[in-house]
Amino acid sequence: MSSAHTDELLVNTFNSMKDELISTLNLLLRSREDAIDMAQEAFLRCWRAREQMPRVANPRAWIFQVGMNAARDLRRSAWKRKSRPMLENVSFPAPPETGFGSTLEEREELEAVRRAVAELREEEREVFLLRQSGEMTYEEIAASVGRPVGTVKTQMRSALQRVKAILAPHSPTEGPAEG
Repeated sequence: MSSAHTDELLVNTFNSMKDELISTLNLLLRSREDAIDMAQEAFLRCWRAREQMPRVANPRAWIFQVGMNAARDLRRSAWKRKSRPMLENVSFPAPPETGFGSTLEEREELEAVRRAVAELREEEREVFLLRQSGEMTYEEIAASVGRPVGTVKTQMRSALQRVKAILAPHSPTEGPAEG
């Protein structure tokens, strides 16, 4: 793969997923500004390591992993921990004009899911976001977060159960069965 092709692949992949990466990082960091900064940092880190692109099986997962690592680095910063905003400051990008999230009902459902994910414990939220948004395998997530695969699977299962429990009151109720 030529270096021009590698550069183009990185830029195109990043641009196609940038909004989703920012939204995911926003859920993790609870700050839209920090999420935007870390998405930019992720691009810069990927750009500096772009010679690895030809060996990367899933460029999207790689970029998400780099973004999550940048977010983790930011969270470890003592100064940022002291100044981290409250959950009420979390904002999300506008829903798309077409596709999922384009109707009022879909936007409400999407917002309920986002609130549920924001309520997860930090390690559950991280695993959930890497699996759902980053489309990473459990093995890739385990390597990324430095935990055993079994622990990652348990955290994902717990995250799914908690999200379902939080969303249960929001689910539409079915009428009585006719019989």
